[in-house]
Amino acid sequence: METFLQQVAHDLYQKTGGDFTDVAVVFPNKRAGLFFDEYLAKEADRPLWSPSYVSISELFRQSSDWTVGDPVKLVCDLYKIFREVTGSKETLDEFYFWGEMLIGDFDDADKNLVDTKALFSNLKDLNALMDDYDFLEEGQKEAISQFFKNFSINQVTELKQRFISLWDVLGDIYIQYRTLLASQKLAYEGMLYRRVIDELNIELLPYKKYVFVGFNVLNKVEHRLFEKLNAAGKAWFYWDYDVFYLNKTPHEAGEFIRRNLRDFPSELPASFFDHLNHPKEVTFIESPTENGQVRYLPQWIRENLTEQEKETAVVLCNEALLQPVLHALPDNIRHINITMGFPLSQTPAYSFINSLMELHVAGYNATNGRYRFAEVLSLLRHSYTRQLSAMAEELEKTLVHDNRFYPLPSELKKDAVLELLFEPQTTNLGLCTLLGEALKQVAALYNKQGSGAGAAFDQLYRESLFKAYTLVNRFHTLVESGELTVQLPTLKRLLTRVLATASIPFHGEPAIGMQVMGVLETRNLDFRHLVLLSVNEGQLPKSGGDSSFIPYNLRKAFGMTTIEHKIAVYAYYFYRMIQRAEKVTMMYNTATDGINRGELSRFMLQFLIEWEYTVKRAHLEAAQSPQGSQPIVVEKTPEVMKRMQSLFDVRVNPKAVLSPSALNYYLDCPLKFYYRAVAKLSLPDEVTGEIDSATFGTIFHDAAEHIYKDLTTHGKVINKDAIEALLKDEIRVQNYVDDAFKRLFFHVKPDEKPEYNGVQLINSAVIVKYIRQLLRNDLRHAPFTFVASEYPVFEPTEIQTPKGIIRSRIGGIIDRMDAKDNVLRIVDYKTGGDADIPANVESLFIPDKKRSNYIFQTFLYASLICKQLREKNDSRKVAPALLYIHRAASADYSPIVRMGEPRKSKEEVTDFAQHEEEFRGRLKELLEEIFHPDIPFRQTEIPEKCLYCDYKDLCKK
Repeated sequence: METFLQQVAHDLYQKTGGDFTDVAVVFPNKRAGLFFDEYLAKEADRPLWSPSYVSISELFRQSSDWTVGDPVKLVCDLYKIFREVTGSKETLDEFYFWGEMLIGDFDDADKNLVDTKALFSNLKDLNALMDDYDFLEEGQKEAISQFFKNFSINQVTELKQRFISLWDVLGDIYIQYRTLLASQKLAYEGMLYRRVIDELNIELLPYKKYVFVGFNVLNKVEHRLFEKLNAAGKAWFYWDYDVFYLNKTPHEAGEFIRRNLRDFPSELPASFFDHLNHPKEVTFIESPTENGQVRYLPQWIRENLTEQEKETAVVLCNEALLQPVLHALPDNIRHINITMGFPLSQTPAYSFINSLMELHVAGYNATNGRYRFAEVLSLLRHSYTRQLSAMAEELEKTLVHDNRFYPLPSELKKDAVLELLFEPQTTNLGLCTLLGEALKQVAALYNKQGSGAGAAFDQLYRESLFKAYTLVNRFHTLVESGELTVQLPTLKRLLTRVLATASIPFHGEPAIGMQVMGVLETRNLDFRHLVLLSVNEGQLPKSGGDSSFIPYNLRKAFGMTTIEHKIAVYAYYFYRMIQRAEKVTMMYNTATDGINRGELSRFMLQFLIEWEYTVKRAHLEAAQSPQGSQPIVVEKTPEVMKRMQSLFDVRVNPKAVLSPSALNYYLDCPLKFYYRAVAKLSLPDEVTGEIDSATFGTIFHDAAEHIYKDLTTHGKVINKDAIEALLKDEIRVQNYVDDAFKRLFFHVKPDEKPEYNGVQLINSAVIVKYIRQLLRNDLRHAPFTFVASEYPVFEPTEIQTPKGIIRSRIGGIIDRMDAKDNVLRIVDYKTGGDADIPANVESLFIPDKKRSNYIFQTFLYASLICKQLREKNDSRKVAPALLYIHRAASADYSPIVRMGEPRKSKEEVTDFAQHEEEFRGRLKELLEEIFHPDIPFRQTEIPEKCLYCDYKDLCKK
């Protein structure tokens, strides 16, 4: 295979005789020059002076004493002119992002040598002068006419009026903006190009011959440059194309090449460019996912890697695949060359800066001087923070344990590094200074560590720190000089945008090794074997058009860049890329992502129709088949039994206890009991602004407990007057709830006001409502004796097992006990759920989706209290009660538990002693089953119990 650059090198060597002293070779980009040198060296049998290589952009910049301005400064200067011309009070924050769009329009207009006076004329005047525009072609006149037909001046809406008013001054803005930049010898790229072409003196150019290689679309400035050099006999042109699409009219891929060949004939004959009309091996492969393509890539490389590795290329239409592709490359590659930069956004430096900016811009409230926990934790958990500060991990654990939603800066400054990171920054200069200093500290850490096992990645991360520091420092300079005066959130958005689009170049020898590249990097280069990933519609060509103040019809009429230009450019890239290859594999994914359908690129479909030869089709399938979950059984081995004894036998563990919750776990699912009570697997602590049902209930219980402690300060009897007085005092009730939130949720000092968010305020209001409902319910029950709240009740028990006796305890904390008319109520508060009615005591011990955990718990407490009363010769009856606060509004509501068979009458359990013996008998059987060594822990057979189980991901049932 003879590549395009080889052909050019041979022809150029023949024309110059190897003397390149006064020759400059101009490529669309610089990469081709590295390959071109190798081909030139093969043409000669002696050492040569290499020609000068420049890109088209460098050629223009070298021809001017002006410089292209910093993008941020360019927008700031435009804003000054915009304010002067329009008198607008719009802030730079509001202006910035569409200021970029305006500069883009100016740039496009200048590069295409547009008559800007005509373009930016008042629309009404432009419409009236249409007949006088003799310089326009018929198609251009038609485009303008269509625009005015759609944009009726006679029917002016407010939006149209604003559009017209802006166009009235757009010309003035353009002129004054260019004047301001010229006074500083600055320019945007199009302005510099236009100035160069207007003032260019061909005789003063440093080289006698300019060789233009591999260009495609030319803007008007470039075209004018080519014309001047060609007329002076100082230019040779080498166009890369194929007659396959050149001679098919209309064909987007050949649209610009046809024009270029007409205006600037090629130095190479057309016979060199007939490749697509001959057979080659082309394969289209569809993949169900993006990742599937990457996983197939190693196999393709092993089968297709050429002896000369540089003749094989992997082209990424979706450049976001770079990182997974790098991890997927097989070991049989000796050398690899990556022509794309590594995205800065995929490095720790980027996420570190982002976390810092988010902390100080969105996460700090200057009004109360507090940070938000989410942003604080994000920074504390970052690997760089952990490496810089030995206190970061401990501080995170403290914040999580204490549920500190809004920590003060003073709470976070545990060492010098944390003092730097958590010093509030409310100014642009302060933020930029902080970012720069933090990056320097991380860089110093890398220098101190030196090169380790991960030296390659260390080098990449060092480069990313340097790149990030350079960009931050650029903003620091602009802010310090007063050029950039925006609000802090805008500065953050600007920095994020600049950092997100930056990349870190890879260093290496481009002329050797397999190439991994993006579509644009393939220009001028040819490969024997080629694989393209993500050749999807939306990736090739890229979806979406650029925003502009200039409507499509006017852009088309004045010869500016339109979406058709871009599609034609990508069509050329596609066909040119594959025209000399012997083996081409194109992969695309069929996954649907939101509104984006996974479909092959229009260019693939077009090629499929146009090409006269066979295109192989294949599709990838996942080799793995879904595997059903296996039942999990935990045998009670000697080790498990020993652990259970260490947890539940008071002779080993004096604090051993079997709570109602633990017993309910076993009845619901023995494996859940093992995970929770034996293996002690629990969900990790986390700080969350959400209030789950358990936390909601805990706060309610705490508020109720403190209310009744205060009501019983001077005696245990609670009468109606005390309850009515409290119901009338809304502030006092709210204070009880606020105090509960402080203790259990916010973990703040008693004298500190809790900072509620919207959802928390709603929860607070609901708990206040429930407290008032509880008081109203008790008002109907008053007078009564309040016996206790949060009352601990435990009872020793002996559990018979084949291996001996386990001495343990059963019990827990009773929410409340009160007494009236010789009845002692065991009350359990419930802030959710429905009142259950068990058929009998037996049903509480039979695993079933309708089995009531709540009633099992209150019956267990009732049985323990019954025994205590007997031992004290107390003749009071024990009534288990479940007070469902959200259902207690009716006047006849009773919390006493009811029992009865379905479709039969139900009775209140006002004397639990009648059921105690049966309950204790079944409880004894349950305990013996739990500790029987021959009965393993198995998964439940009731699917409903798995829906909200904490262990469902582990269990996979």
